[in-house]
Formats: sequence, C-alpha cells, structure tokens
Amino acid sequence: MDVRLPLTSAGICLALLMSGCSPSDEKREISLEEKTAQFEKSLDAIQDPKLKGAVAELGGSLLLLERAQLKLDSKPVETGYSDDALAVLKHYPTPQALVDTYISGLFVLHKDSSSDYLTDLQPVFPFSFNIPDAFLFPHGLEWQSVTLSNKRVIPFQPEWSETDPGIQLSPSSSNLTNPDDLTVTYPFIDGLDVENKNQPQPVSLQGKVEVIAPRRLYSFDLTKKDVGQTRTNDNLSVKLLKLENNYAEIEFNNSAPLAPEVSETPLNPLVVQAKDTTGQFLSRSGSINETAEQIAFYQKQLARMQQQKEWSEAFEKQLDEEQRAFEKQQTHHYSKVYFNGPIDTLEVNVLDFSAATVTRKDLNLPVRRFDSHTTEKTIQTLNLPVVVYDDQAPTWLKGATLKEDQLKKGVSIRQSVEDPSAARIEFDHAKSFNDELLGNSFNPGDSPVSFFTEDGQGKRDEPIELPPEAYQVDPLRGTITYDLNLFPETPAYVVGSMPLFLATVEQKTLESHQLPKGLELKGNALVVDLKTYPAQDWRFFARDDSGNYLKEILSVSHDASAEGPALVGVHYFYGRPTRLETYQRTDLTTVQYGFEVKLDKADTSSLAQ
Repeated sequence: MDVRLPLTSAGICLALLMSGCSPSDEKREISLEEKTAQFEKSLDAIQDPKLKGAVAELGGSLLLLERAQLKLDSKPVETGYSDDALAVLKHYPTPQALVDTYISGLFVLHKDSSSDYLTDLQPVFPFSFNIPDAFLFPHGLEWQSVTLSNKRVIPFQPEWSETDPGIQLSPSSSNLTNPDDLTVTYPFIDGLDVENKNQPQPVSLQGKVEVIAPRRLYSFDLTKKDVGQTRTNDNLSVKLLKLENNYAEIEFNNSAPLAPEVSETPLNPLVVQAKDTTGQFLSRSGSINETAEQIAFYQKQLARMQQQKEWSEAFEKQLDEEQRAFEKQQTHHYSKVYFNGPIDTLEVNVLDFSAATVTRKDLNLPVRRFDSHTTEKTIQTLNLPVVVYDDQAPTWLKGATLKEDQLKKGVSIRQSVEDPSAARIEFDHAKSFNDELLGNSFNPGDSPVSFFTEDGQGKRDEPIELPPEAYQVDPLRGTITYDLNLFPETPAYVVGSMPLFLATVEQKTLESHQLPKGLELKGNALVVDLKTYPAQDWRFFARDDSGNYLKEILSVSHDASAEGPALVGVHYFYGRPTRLETYQRTDLTTVQYGFEVKLDKADTSSLAQ
C-alpha cells in the first residue's frame, strides 16, 4: 500500500528549509512548530508498528509540504538567473534524436587512482543533466560487469564487500563529485607488494540502458494577459490560474490517455520556465504540485488512520480503493512554481506521453585511457558518432570582454568573526572566463588597510594604531585576517584597497581550412603546438556549420618526456569543427578595489585580558 502524499514530483527544494521566515510569517511558523510537536506526541501514543509507520509517512509528508510552502512564501525575492533547461532538446529534431545521442555519446574513462589496489572508471555522458534540470525523460542505467585484460568477467555489486577476497566492481566511494563513477578493487595481500599496473586491467564495461522518449514537446508562451485563459494544442491544454511577482499557478491536462509503456512510470511532464524584462531565464526556487483539494483528501485519510487502534488488511484495502478513486477524478494537474526574481513572461513546456518510444540497449563499452599529461607520441582518436553543443559557452565567453567597472560591481564581501583571534574578511567575485586567463604572473602592488573606531552615532571615527602582526592581508586570495587580542580598541570599520586582476583578451575567428601554423584539425580533434600557443595564455572554442559551439569532450597534453615540457595539446569535441575561436591573454592589469566595511561585532569575552 502507498498512501504517501505524492511528493516525488513536487519539486520541493529542501534548501528552502534552511532560511528563516519574515516577521509577518512568525505566527505561521509557531503554529507549524506546535503542529509538528502535537503530531510527534500523537505518534508516540500509537502502539501498532504498521499503523505508526503509515501515519508517520503520510503525516510527515504533509508537514514537509506545509513547511516548504511557508518557506517559499516568505523567501525574499532576489533575482537569480539560470540556463534554458530545454536548450539541449532544442538542438535535435525529435525527442528520440536526443535519446539516441545520449546513448551513442556515452563512453568510459580509466582514471588514475592514488592506491595500488584501486582502478576507477568514469562513465562520461554527452549531457550534463544536473544543472539546471535533471534529464527530461524517464531513464535507467544499470551496470552489470567489467571484463578484464585476462578475459575474466567481474560482476557488478552495489557495494564493496570487506569479506570478499576477489576482485570487485562496485560504485566509487571516493568521488562524491562524480556519483556515477565505479571502482575496480583488487584484493590486498598482506606482506606482498602488488602494484596496480601488474593486475589485470579493465578493458570493457557491460550494462544496459533504457530511455523513454515522449511523442513530442509543446511550449505555451504566456503573460499576465493570459491569466484565467485556457490555451490548447491538440490534446494538450494549459490554464494560467495566477501570475504574481515571483510565482505562477498553472493547471494543465493531456486529454489523451498515457501510452501503455509509461502507465506505471512516475512522470514529470511539465517544465515551467520564466524570464524577466532582460529576457534572461530566472532560476527556480521551488514548486508545490498539490492542490488544496488533494491536500484536504490526504489530511482526511490521515485523520482516519489516527483514529485506528491497529492496522488491518481490510483498512489498508479501503484506503487504497479510496485513493485510486480520488486520483481517477483528478483529470487536471496543478503546479505552483516559484522563481528567483520578478516574472515578465512564462514558458510552459508540456511533454506529451500519449505515445512513447522505449529504447533499450545492451552496453559493452571499451574502457579508454586519456591521461591529462602523457608521454605517448601517438595521438589517440576519440571520435564519437554524435554532435553535442555547449549552450553555456556564449554566456561564459562574455567574460572575455569584462570591464573594470563590471569586475568591481561583482565583488561580494563576507566576514567571519567566530574566532576573534583570527577574524576574516573575504573579497570574492563570481568567476568568469576572464579568471581562467589570468595566468600566474601577478603584481598585486600595495594593499593599504586601516582600522577605525566608531563615534556615538555609529559613524567612522579615529584610526587605530596597530602593530604589524595585528592583521595580515593576502591580496592574491583576497583576504584580511585580524587578531582582536592585539587591538587596543574595538574596531568598527576597516578601510583600504584590495587588488583585483583583469586580463586583456584578444579574440580571433579562424576558418578550419585556413588555420595558421601550430593549429591543426584532425577530424574532431584540435592539435595545438604548445610552444606557439602556451596553455597559460590561450583558449580555443569550436563551432560547426550550425553556428553553435561544440562541447569539448576532454583535452590532453603530450609531453616530450616524463620531465620535459608539454609540446602538443589535443582538444576533442563532440562533432567536427568548421570554425575556431582563439582567445589570447595579451596583458594583465591590476585593478584596485577601494572599500569601507562596517565590521561585524565579535564575541570578545574569551579574549585574553
């Protein structure tokens, strides 16, 4: 039985639960805390474990939903931008073409490991689906085994076993940034020095993949004038119930029945995006996908469950039947979506699963080795049969023309006074392409800093005479560290200058058939003479005939020897470049960022007297 509130597609962002409420919501917050305490007390009184578990699950979901709604309503509206969640799909003529690219573009890398008893395998996907949204289509990828160089096949197991004496294939526990990574673990033999390279090496990875593509995707573009109106396209319809400053309420429906292939599959057929007056996509802060009617139904079921003394099959059956009957009546779907910023236009995208194409494929992928630095003289090929575009490149490359005032406007200042003997001020800025080309030949210049007391009105007053060891300025890291033990008076302000660094970047566009000496295209690989084009000073981006930037798969450098300098760099792309863009740092300027910072007050009770 499953009487849980269906929150799997609610899009509730748990990060919202960490911020406090505004004063106007304090009563709601107190009421919710009281309700939570009462619910937990009522749980303690339930003796039957099955009944207690069912009440805890449904009641907990309802409380989580209410808490998320409170946080979404009270969150300050601060503008934040995101990428087009559907950009990748817009490059392919059909949803199925995206599926085929996803499967055909998958390959496996052999990664270096710090241990002689581990070999890491990294499945590399042609698309990054974690930002800004997950993969749009229902999909599953299951690894089954790895074949070693001695033809031995090692089956996949969901976790590493300490008692298994043999070679194992399991998910990697060492790399949290790549959760899809796998590890081949060789047995440790006490007293015997066995190097990884002497072990049989993985040569291919086996598995199976399944992806379900919808019949189509249709987009409805809506504005304030569409509130209350129903827009229809064939079997799809969308009604804009409300459009406020930072959220929209939408009702949508697919009048055609779901395809049999997805009748039992959890689906999220709605992708809602918003733009502000600048035309940029706003980032989402969360969503609620339950109507008041749905919440009332589940609250009623919860109340009935709480009246029971014990769980029974008859009661479970009754709840199941009621839930199925209620859900059958819900012909329309609802979503309330919140955004970080004021909404100007809304883009409601509906995936039509009234027909679906299921693609299943057995995978037998060769394990490839591309070390970032290699002494091999032969340039390997990595020509995958797909084309994938880099939709983040245009935004990223705006940093090539970054101006001094833009750099200064992007500075944020953080303070830390938890340790009054090592209080910190940090000057940071959003990283851009300009930072990537700064190199390492910095000349920060002087970084004058003075601390001041405050007067009776809280304004800056007299400077404080300090010994040199009272504070330290690290201009390259953009930090000031100060020790209040060494201050004769309590500082209230700090005034000074912190250096920022701005690269002057020269950009050129080159046709593939007219490349200068030192640059050569070999299929999908760009070969760069690193003596002519040092990696510290140059970056390369590629486009094809569509005008879109090709996504880079990876890059390597071929060294003259194990100790010698890199001579050749190779950049591999998903697709064949027909045009190159070169970006060269020609100068590096130090920009002085003048500041006056009101210091956070530290708890100095623990300082030496």
